[in-house]
Amino acid sequence: MIAWKNLNQLAAFQALQQKNEKVDLTREMAGEAGAARVSRYQIPMAGGLTYVYAAKQVNDQILSGLSALAEEAQLAEKFQELYEGAVINTGEKRLVLHQLTRGQLGKAVVADGVDKRAFYVAQQEKIADFARKVHAGEIVNEKGEKFTTVTQIGIGGSDLGPRAMYLALVNGAKAQGSFRMEARFISNVDPDDAAEVLRSVDLAHTLFILVSKSGTTLETLTNEAFVKDALKNAGLNPARHMIAVTSETSPLASSSDYLAAFFMDDYIGGRYSSTSAVGCAVLSLAFGPEIFARFLQGAADADAMAKEADPLKNAAMLDALIGVYERNILGYPSTAVLPYSQALSRFPAHLQQLDMESNGKSVNRFGEPVDYATGPVIFGEPGTNGQHSFYQLLHQGTDIVPLQFIGFRKNQAGMDVNIQNSTSQQKLCANVAAQIMAFACGKQDENRNKHFAGNRPSSIIVGDQLTPEALGALLAHFENKVMFQGFLWNLNSFDQEGVQLGKVLAKKVLAHETDGALKVYSDLLNI
Repeated sequence: MIAWKNLNQLAAFQALQQKNEKVDLTREMAGEAGAARVSRYQIPMAGGLTYVYAAKQVNDQILSGLSALAEEAQLAEKFQELYEGAVINTGEKRLVLHQLTRGQLGKAVVADGVDKRAFYVAQQEKIADFARKVHAGEIVNEKGEKFTTVTQIGIGGSDLGPRAMYLALVNGAKAQGSFRMEARFISNVDPDDAAEVLRSVDLAHTLFILVSKSGTTLETLTNEAFVKDALKNAGLNPARHMIAVTSETSPLASSSDYLAAFFMDDYIGGRYSSTSAVGCAVLSLAFGPEIFARFLQGAADADAMAKEADPLKNAAMLDALIGVYERNILGYPSTAVLPYSQALSRFPAHLQQLDMESNGKSVNRFGEPVDYATGPVIFGEPGTNGQHSFYQLLHQGTDIVPLQFIGFRKNQAGMDVNIQNSTSQQKLCANVAAQIMAFACGKQDENRNKHFAGNRPSSIIVGDQLTPEALGALLAHFENKVMFQGFLWNLNSFDQEGVQLGKVLAKKVLAHETDGALKVYSDLLNI
């Protein structure tokens, strides 16, 4: 029997609170003891990755307490409920099925009279067929010429995840001969966004993907109109340049304004949609369906590993537990995601939405206020750029910020240069290793301005190279981490009411139905 309880109602959490043990990383990570700790505190992940948590403020006793917390909170059982079709999204009374886009983890899930795994596979196959025809020149523009660029129009999860995944794969695809089409993205309703993209592409050879589940998203439809105007002004027929990714019931589904329509459904939230048709269309067109299939396989393998009930063998579950320990026992309010890979330049932005939109809640899944901290603030930039930006605060600021590093032994491009007896990749890797130890151990100095207290916790996910499989595994790891943390905090991680109020007020402003301060602000902005 599944029991949904608040975090502070769990005996295992109360025991961790009472113990409130402080682990001294300056001692634990030093010398041979530190070397042994790094070798012992790591878990294999999918996609050839490894989760190393040696520089986190945990020890065997705390890990034992976190394992007890996972068991009492029924994390494995709740995950099984989710992937076998329980109504986990209590706010919208919906199933949560993004894992089904990449594999069947348990029994078949039937919703609305449809086998949902079969539905998602059918859409992937439909998109793959379309992409192959575009690449082969069977689907062309009015002049019979091939499309060379694909541009996605969407916002939120229809932009952040797919954009981050495209940027993560494009350099490797170009190096390995799987690159097919350049991809661009239009998301912001600010006309400067669409204008910049449209000026940078050859409109006659660009295929646009409109992504809107409901077919009514204001920002997306506004940008679609912007694009259609540009196409018409160039003497082009928009209907020959656009496809839609939407729901089967939306007004876009059967419209003659699009070359084709591909479908998603209400059981996959935007921030979880990179492995659905939302990501499938743009990534299959950019790199070919085979690369997208490899990406899905990495995510499927990570999901399968997330079923493990023992947190010490389940990287996503342990990452979630340590994060809750840092947030609710140690009191750290934020987390920095620091990929030492330029390919992952937009991955922290995707994780901002994934984490903060999912677990940025102050009521539990039953709508009752919680009296403990929930989701942290997420931010980050790639290394080594971040070292020359905000690392000063991370090293010597008054707040301790837990860090999540990501690093790879090899680059994607297969290009490098040797300067001062080391390559660029070696310099990159040297920096991430040095940062982990600097944050953990600090440095004593009589000059307080040069003193580093240390005890700044971090983990690293490390792999050989950022392949499609590794990227899929990385994406699923964080999706599952966020899910497990939502279970621990007793939240509904799958709705996002917090984005709605601003939309309602914006419509009032545009309809000139304002008074008081809202009218003054509207006048100030010349609306």
